[in-house]
Amino acid sequence: MKRSIPVSVILSIVTCGIYGIYWMIMLNNELNRLSNHPKDMGGGLVFLLSIVTCGLYALFWYYKMGKQCDELRAMRGEMSDNSGVIFLLVGLLGFGIINYCLMQDNINKTLEQPPQF
Repeated sequence: MKRSIPVSVILSIVTCGIYGIYWMIMLNNELNRLSNHPKDMGGGLVFLLSIVTCGLYALFWYYKMGKQCDELRAMRGEMSDNSGVIFLLVGLLGFGIINYCLMQDNINKTLEQPPQF
């Protein structure tokens, strides 16, 4: 689903992160669907594992979602960066919401411009 990035960030701040949890779950599910990985782990389980591992799984998740964003760019005919490493570094620095924004931007662009096969 196409979402407004500024509104999502504001909602995440105003709700003290509760909307951010919902956003994370939806980003996971949408990226899995759009990048043809529908059988990958669901967003709820990703959130649960991130809590249980005190955030370590979230770092792996950032890397994995960066790879899926690269796949979406490649499907749209764009050059793909090494987003997995970039997302991991941004996550290590504690700016996970920036990763959410980058993922949502990728989803929005994919929904605007269907993949080219």
